[in-house]
Amino acid sequence: MAGRKGGAVARMDRVVNEFVARCRFFHEPLTRGRAQMFALQHRLNTRQRNSVLKLKVATNCTDWDTRIRIIKACSEEVIADHEHGGGRPHWQILEDLGVRIGLKRAMIQSAQPLPSTQLCWAAWEGLMASKHWLEGIVANTCAERINVPGYGKGLFRKAGWFGLERHRWGRLFELGDEELNFFELHEKADIVHSNEGWRAVERFARELHMEDAVVTACEKNLHV
Repeated sequence: MAGRKGGAVARMDRVVNEFVARCRFFHEPLTRGRAQMFALQHRLNTRQRNSVLKLKVATNCTDWDTRIRIIKACSEEVIADHEHGGGRPHWQILEDLGVRIGLKRAMIQSAQPLPSTQLCWAAWEGLMASKHWLEGIVANTCAERINVPGYGKGLFRKAGWFGLERHRWGRLFELGDEELNFFELHEKADIVHSNEGWRAVERFARELHMEDAVVTACEKNLHV
């Protein structure tokens, strides 16, 4: 649940809650086109962030245990998630979901990043590769944080963003929970992944005199 700790963590929770309130995608109707674009672009985004960008943070991280946890989380996303995904990487599970909502697999596999996606990757390159690793781990995890219950209102607050999406996609495409396991696995995995970032901030931000810096990093990354 969000908002249990004081200091930098509580301030980051407020930043995440403000993001949930203003992001149009969460509050406007889901359409087939929006869902299909999510499948096409987020599959690419998952692969790029977890095979390139997040690993730059791990490279910079001076705390060994935190570094290993970053690499483990990336491995689940791009190689195999045995704990939540039945041994498949998350991008592959999303690819299967894209097929279920009417996309051709060949179209998904040949999709290219939109200019806006490329712009985000360029921004994250600066926010994750050339910043202190504690700011970088906020970049790794703050977007996943919205899958933790406790932000926003209504179903979003109760189940997190992907809990909301599981409901919306199921209704729009008439899919059952098993067919929507991409969202369910992230409801579980992203709590674990985002908790790593929040715990790192709780453990190191005051010691490193970086409480303001990590809050600013959270704000910037959620804008991206």
